[in-house]
Amino acid sequence: MTTSPPDPTPDEFAAEARRFLDAHAEKAARSGAFVWGEGDDRMAYFSTDPPEVEEAKVRAAQAWRRVRHENGFGWITGPAEYGGRGLTPVHDMVYDAVESDYDVPDTGTLSVVGLGMIGPTILAHAQPAVRDRWLPAMYRGDAIACQLFSEPGAGSDLAGLTTRAVRDGADWVLDGQKVWTSVAHHAHIGLALTRTDPDAPKHRGITAFLVPMDAPGVEVRPLRQMSGGADFNEVFLTGVRVPDAHRLGEVNGGWTVALTTLMNERATVGSEGAGPAGAALDPERLAALLRAAGHEDDGALRGRLADLLADHRATSHLNARAVRRMRGGVTPGPEMSVSKLMLAQNLTAAAHLAADTLGPRSVADTGRWGTYAWSELLLSTPALRILGGTEEIMKNILAERVLGLPKDAGIDNRSPFRDLSRPGNDRPGKEGGAA
Repeated sequence: MTTSPPDPTPDEFAAEARRFLDAHAEKAARSGAFVWGEGDDRMAYFSTDPPEVEEAKVRAAQAWRRVRHENGFGWITGPAEYGGRGLTPVHDMVYDAVESDYDVPDTGTLSVVGLGMIGPTILAHAQPAVRDRWLPAMYRGDAIACQLFSEPGAGSDLAGLTTRAVRDGADWVLDGQKVWTSVAHHAHIGLALTRTDPDAPKHRGITAFLVPMDAPGVEVRPLRQMSGGADFNEVFLTGVRVPDAHRLGEVNGGWTVALTTLMNERATVGSEGAGPAGAALDPERLAALLRAAGHEDDGALRGRLADLLADHRATSHLNARAVRRMRGGVTPGPEMSVSKLMLAQNLTAAAHLAADTLGPRSVADTGRWGTYAWSELLLSTPALRILGGTEEIMKNILAERVLGLPKDAGIDNRSPFRDLSRPGNDRPGKEGGAA
């Protein structure tokens, strides 16, 4: 009888990760303490790169994922049969902390949605052939995934979706529209929620499918944001044929699949703390901003800064608590929804504080360091309060699952979906209700 070797300790794994990174990457340049007027002053949450630059970054990210995969760091927590290491989320966090000291491509286009949300859902709910085909490809960097959930008429009310899937022999035929789909313009596959039984209550007539994004009938149209980038897309599905083998979970059991994805989405979005989020909430940078603008003695602005930093510190402690629970083998719960809510609120507060401190200099480029650079974050904050679940949804989760308050009495979870009153369905019927 053979036994598996014990998992490396966090310190042992960190040393292994450093040896790998030393051999394949350069240490990131560190400028030490923050100094006003030095370094990159850009404050942007979303990309505003030209398409050719964005494409080059995606290719670099894929290449780096392949290097990681070939050296045992492609899917640290994944099962060995799909090329993973079978280690714990703590080991994953240890690697991320070590890698942050090195100059490597940003892999967010692959990892935030595809690896952070879709990968775990495929692992939990997909049929064996689909797991075998797509999981190694995703974590190796060969395939990018997107989430086909939101619709023009069903954003926060995800269970109100109307994209149809109709059975046709061994296939399903999908028709509908999705919107606000991140990285769809780069994606090879998309996890789609569809309506398969309009006679069932809205949460029970949903089925999930993995849709090849190059299938006939799939059309992706980028949405230009007011910050200048196009990270989101609308996706049209017109007569798209998907084999039943690409179904995730049971027929009409798609809400369970969706909850798996959403749980991972809350954890992924809410725990973001580096990059633009970390820079915008840096106490030294914000204090220096007040001084540079001549407002260091403004009591109102100083009070807002103090409130912001207190909320940011509290959110950091909440995230640290989630990490400790993960080390103890506990899956993060509703606290990650609170963390996601606070991330959006804190970044919004930081952007508004900067705008009120700078005045016209935040919207007119004078060339002065640290001023107009805030405009991109300011224009991004409305999206931050919507993506990954709106503020209202996060507050409902906090109310119901943390405070124990009752659900909204107005939610109808019993009537057939086709009979529910919603835009474009004033006359429920056998045909119109399924649209």
